[in-house]
Amino acid sequence: MLSAKSLFQEIIDNDESFRLFCSIAASGETQGGWENARIAALVPESQRALAPKITRHGADEDKHGRIFNALMKKRGLEPVPVPPETDYTMLLEQHGIGLAHEKLKSEQPLTVEDIIVYLSHSRVTEQRAADQMVMLRKYFADHPVVGKAVRMISNDEDNHLAYTHEELLRFAAAGRGRLIQRTLRECALAEIGVYRDVSLAVMDHMGRILGWSRPKAAVLAAGIHAMYLWERLAGWRRMVSLRMPERRDALGGPATSAPEFA
Repeated sequence: MLSAKSLFQEIIDNDESFRLFCSIAASGETQGGWENARIAALVPESQRALAPKITRHGADEDKHGRIFNALMKKRGLEPVPVPPETDYTMLLEQHGIGLAHEKLKSEQPLTVEDIIVYLSHSRVTEQRAADQMVMLRKYFADHPVVGKAVRMISNDEDNHLAYTHEELLRFAAAGRGRLIQRTLRECALAEIGVYRDVSLAVMDHMGRILGWSRPKAAVLAAGIHAMYLWERLAGWRRMVSLRMPERRDALGGPATSAPEFA
C-alpha cells in the first residue's frame, strides 16, 4: 500500500535515495543557520533583545545540518550536490520570500519592518517544518537509524514555531498587525507553490533512483497537486493564524547540543 510511511521507509532503505534526502535537508538547514546568524548580527538597536533568540534559532538550524550529515557519515555516505530544483530555501528567496541574501551580506542594520518580514517568513516555513516532523515522528520516532534525530529536530521545530507566534503577537500588540497579516499571507501563498514544485522535483529524483513505475510516480504527483489545491483554497490559513503558544519564551535559553551526532 502506498503511504507516507512506506515511501519514507523506501527512501531510508536505499543508500542513494537516503543520501540525496539527507543532502537536501542538510543544505537547507545550514542555509537557515547562516541566515539567522546574519539577521542576529544586523538586528536594529530597538530590537536587540531579540538577537539571542535569533542566534539560538540559527544554532538549532546548524545543529540540524550536522545531524543530517552525521546520519550519512554513519552509513559511510558522502553528501551529494543539491539539485537546484529541490533547493527549497534558494527558491523561496528567488520568489522574494524572506530577506534577500544581498541585504544579509551587507553591514547595514535591518529595520523593524525587516524583522517582521523575517518572523513572518519563519512563521510560515516553520509551520511546514513542524508539520513534516509530526508526520515523521508519528511513524519513525522509534526507528533505529533516524528515530533520535527525528525526535530532536521535531522538538526544535516546535520551539521555533512557538517563538514566531509569540514575537509576531508582540509586534501586533505594538500596532504592526496589518503589516504582519499582509506579509504572512504573501509568504504563505508563495510558499505553497514553492513547496509543490520542490516536492515534485524531489519525488522525480527519488523515483529515478528507486526505479518507480510510471503509474506509481503519477499517483504521487497527483497527490502533490491535490495537496497544493487544498492549500491554495484553504490550507494556507493554518500558516497565517497567530495564537499565544503554550511554550513561552521557547528560544530563551542556549541551544541544546547533539554530541551523539558530532
